[in-house]
Amino acid sequence: MKTHHLRIHGRVQGVWFREAMRQEAERLGVAGWVRNTPDGKVEAVVQGPAEAVAALIEWAHRGPPLARVDRVEIGAAEGRFNGFVKQVD
Repeated sequence: MKTHHLRIHGRVQGVWFREAMRQEAERLGVAGWVRNTPDGKVEAVVQGPAEAVAALIEWAHRGPPLARVDRVEIGAAEGRFNGFVKQVD
């Protein structure tokens, strides 16, 4: 089981990034959450089997079609999550 904190930089707000990430996480069986940050980034915590988390992180480097991801910061995170939640602003 892997748990990572992500900060996604670029044009990632207003392009359906959170909902697309929620859908991809559910497809992969990854738990956690995703939210917009006041500074224009998207932040997420992702947890699940190593291969599924790696696949979601790879997806986060691209994002949905309207997004432009400049970079993804990946750090450690803790906690236990059930399901994947898109947090509301």
